[in-house]
Amino acid sequence: MILLINQILNGLQLGLILFLLAAGLSLVFGIMDFINLAHGVFYMVGAYLCATVAIVSGSFFLGLLVAIPAAVLLGLAVEWLVARRLYKRDHLDHVLATFGLILCFDTAVKYLWGPEGLSVPLPTWLGGQVALGGIAMPAYRLFVVAVGLVVAALLWLVITRTRAGMLVRAAASNEPMARALGVETRLLFTLVFAAGAALAALAGLLVAPITGTSIGMGNQIVILALVVIVVGGIGSIKGAFIAALAVGLIDTLGRAYLVGLMSLVFSPTVSSSAGPALASILIYLSMAFVLVLRPAGLFPPASR
Repeated sequence: MILLINQILNGLQLGLILFLLAAGLSLVFGIMDFINLAHGVFYMVGAYLCATVAIVSGSFFLGLLVAIPAAVLLGLAVEWLVARRLYKRDHLDHVLATFGLILCFDTAVKYLWGPEGLSVPLPTWLGGQVALGGIAMPAYRLFVVAVGLVVAALLWLVITRTRAGMLVRAAASNEPMARALGVETRLLFTLVFAAGAALAALAGLLVAPITGTSIGMGNQIVILALVVIVVGGIGSIKGAFIAALAVGLIDTLGRAYLVGLMSLVFSPTVSSSAGPALASILIYLSMAFVLVLRPAGLFPPASR
């Protein structure tokens, strides 16, 4: 039971990290119809900036306060210099251009910080464990879950209860009509892109104390984020949240228990060899199953 609870906590943590990464990516894809493979760059840069400031100052929270505004500025620069020139272009152009950005930023990080990753120092009160119901849980993982839930709630309130959120939803549903009604869609696109960069940087700096930083650390997780937005529904924050939690739990619990479950049916040799491989593709099988039943995702936004 203790192992199960800790694995569920790990799955929630992964799911909320994926949500922070997928929320901005989903809005950019849903509103601008722009495929940004370089979204993981902001995740990586946020982690490296937070780690650098935390190492120099000894304060993780100072690193957080520096990394997020820096990611916003970087997002504004990328949108102004690259993305806005590609909005009306073919998706293949989006993929090629943003893949080129990945190579450029990975090389820049290698030259600025070196090939070795960085470790992020944590405050003492986040480095221990918390006893809940007699079960010891890592304090920092609980902190990540709490931050993810708070940010998800705030993002939901902004999207559903504010004028800015109304404009975002209008542009996502019908951008030409929103522009015809006087909405400054170019400014809206820029702000949404920068907000997505900030959320991705927050996800990166939250995961950095657990995994450390590494060159290209955002490239693999952005693939999971794409799975999340496809399963949840492109442009849907609600869908991204539910799909991210589902993907996080499926991935974590699958890796923890699938080999044991397969050993009940198959021989230990088959289970030990096929189990890890099947666990690694379990989320992609889940995505395929969802798309067969609901091609637009679980919670698609209003049709364009």
